[in-house]
Amino acid sequence: MSEGQGQGQGQGQAAGGAGERQPVAGGGAGEPQGDVYEWFRRGQQLLAAGHPAAAEQLLARAVAAEPESKSIREALARAQYDAGSYAGAVENFRAVAQADPSDDYAQFGWGIAAARLGDFETSVKHLALAVAMRPEADHYRAALRQTRATLAARAGAYGPLQPGAPGYVPAQAESAEDAGPLPGATDESIDEEDQA
Repeated sequence: MSEGQGQGQGQGQAAGGAGERQPVAGGGAGEPQGDVYEWFRRGQQLLAAGHPAAAEQLLARAVAAEPESKSIREALARAQYDAGSYAGAVENFRAVAQADPSDDYAQFGWGIAAARLGDFETSVKHLALAVAMRPEADHYRAALRQTRATLAARAGAYGPLQPGAPGYVPAQAESAEDAGPLPGATDESIDEEDQA
């Protein structure tokens, strides 16, 4: 996701709600300093600076400390998506969308992360919800068109897939007789098998 795509409701709010800061003991080996809000802000800064894996680590700690915070969870999902952790991104976007079904960005994130995992049916469902909520969002509509086109191609709407195309699966022979000789078999080896 690009930096400009984060449209979630909680991006400018404090992680724990209306400015609450949750003190967390830090300073142990590998333990980040500060409170949950500081982890959240640093995670967002790392994400904006193009360091999604580092942001994911910090935001995961913040989510563990504040599992009900939608804004932290959404930031974690964005970091996971950008870091290529699509299963984690789906899980966290789903949690935000289930907590607030009208959160269009969570629906969008759920949809594009599901597409990255190859679950295009789920992707279309959540991208269509995002588009219905924010029809003016060009990137929502583009993602929905692309996912629908992928589903149509897989269903054969554009003709059979050609060898080498993504998703191409060679037809399986129905019986050994239909399959022809095994690769590497010569006519002599076939004649020897028939005589035995």
